[in-house]
Amino acid sequence: MGATKPDRAKPDAEVVRVLMVCMGNICRSPTAEALLRARVELEGLSRLVDIESAGTGAWHEGEGADTRAAQTAASRGVDLSEHSARRVRDDDFDTFDFVVAMDSHNMDLLNSACPVHLRDRLSLLLEYAPQLGLSEVPDPYYGSGDGFARVFDLIDAGTAGLLEAIKKRMK
Repeated sequence: MGATKPDRAKPDAEVVRVLMVCMGNICRSPTAEALLRARVELEGLSRLVDIESAGTGAWHEGEGADTRAAQTAASRGVDLSEHSARRVRDDDFDTFDFVVAMDSHNMDLLNSACPVHLRDRLSLLLEYAPQLGLSEVPDPYYGSGDGFARVFDLIDAGTAGLLEAIKKRMK
């Protein structure tokens, strides 16, 4: 993964920090970040939950969200316009309480980079939506535009369950 960012502050012990992760950080993980943020805001927990997203690859660093992902999100009332892609950094594993991958390939990459003693922080998003009977949010990047709607729905279900897990951790 990327190098440690030296000026990064340690997280506040009272704040639960969540990092959503996909391959390039322009489709799935920014959608998951925005959906979870919207849920957190509705629950009045914005001061207690910090959410970011990142990619396991650096191809899109500094870019905004994929236009198709942004359009799909906007059609459902979710704004991705402020997103700027970044790569997962070595210190993310220590900083974030939940490091949530969209698929098994990215989970494998995270497992390889994560210190063994922090691996319990890693999970797949759809682990929080067992009712779907799926384990992965597919990458819509190379597919047709309607794949983004399906991905949005899967992420929506996953973030609902993830928020419940976050709230349990906060008790």
